[in-house]
Amino acid sequence: MTTTSGDRLHSVRAEVIAAAAAGDYRHLVVLAPEIAAAARPGQFVALAVGGETSGLLLRRSFSIHRVEPDTGTVEIVVADAGPGTRWITRLVAGEAVEVLGPLGVPFPVPDEPTPCVLLGGGYGSAPMFWLAKVLQDKGCHVDLVLGAATQDRLFGADLADRVPLTVTTDDGSAGITGRVTDPLSDLLRTSGATLAYACGPMPMLRAVTQVCRPLGVTAYVAVEESMACGIGVCMTCVLPVVGADGVTRMSRSCVEGPTFDGARVRWEAIADGRVAVPDDCLGSPASLAALNHAAAQGSSR
Repeated sequence: MTTTSGDRLHSVRAEVIAAAAAGDYRHLVVLAPEIAAAARPGQFVALAVGGETSGLLLRRSFSIHRVEPDTGTVEIVVADAGPGTRWITRLVAGEAVEVLGPLGVPFPVPDEPTPCVLLGGGYGSAPMFWLAKVLQDKGCHVDLVLGAATQDRLFGADLADRVPLTVTTDDGSAGITGRVTDPLSDLLRTSGATLAYACGPMPMLRAVTQVCRPLGVTAYVAVEESMACGIGVCMTCVLPVVGADGVTRMSRSCVEGPTFDGARVRWEAIADGRVAVPDDCLGSPASLAALNHAAAQGSSR
C-alpha cells in the first residue's frame, strides 16, 4: 500500500475564492497553492477563526474535500456547530483566512487495481469524491455510499457522476431508508471489494469496521475527533489504537491519524463523545499499577 503523507507543512494566509451553501453546510474554496500541491486524500487543514482580535484561540480542522494543484485551490465543507465554525461559514469571497496544512495521514491507496467501497456520513463524505478519482485513476472499481439523517444533511450526491452511488437517509427523505452501513454487506459481496474507506461520525465508523471484519475486508476510517491544535501538541484527540506490535497506545488522531485501520481502533472505549483509557493500554493507571506491583514484588525477594 502507498502511504505517502505528502510534502512539508504550510501555513498560509489564504484568500477565499468562493463560498456557497451546500444543503445544511457551507462549501468554501480558498487559494492555497502550497497546500494544494502537497495534499493527499484523507488529510485535513486547520483554520484560524475569529480574526486577529478574537478570543477564539484554537483552530478548527476540516477534511480536505478536494484540491486543484493547477489553480492552487483547496476546498472544504463546514458545518455550523458553534462560534468558531459559524465564523468560518460567514466568510465571503475576497476575505482571507489563516490555513495550516496539509495535516495528518492520508488514506492508503492500493498499488494494484482492486475493488473498493467508499462510505461518507453527513459532511464526512467530503473527501470521498477526491479519493474516488485517485482510486479510479489507478484502475480500481469504486462504489460509493452516502448517508445522513435527512436529505439536507447529505453532501455530494450530485458529484458522483462517474461512480456507482447508493444514498441512504435515516428518515427516508432521499434514497434508501436506513443507515449508511445497511447496504454495505451486499455491496462488498457483489463487488468483491477487499478495501473499504469511510469518513463520518464515530458510531458509523465503528459499524463499518464491524461489517468489514468478518468478511476479511480492510476498513480504513478517517475519524472525527476534536483536534484543537492539529499538530500533536495538545493531546485532545487521542484514541486507543492497537499497534503493529499488539500493544494499545493512546494515539493522536491529528498525527498518527486521522486515517486508521478500523480493526486496530478500540471502539469499545469510545462512547457518547468520550474516550476511555483501556486498562491494558500502555501507560494507563492500571498498567502502571501492575508494573509498580511487579517491581515491588521483585525487590522484596
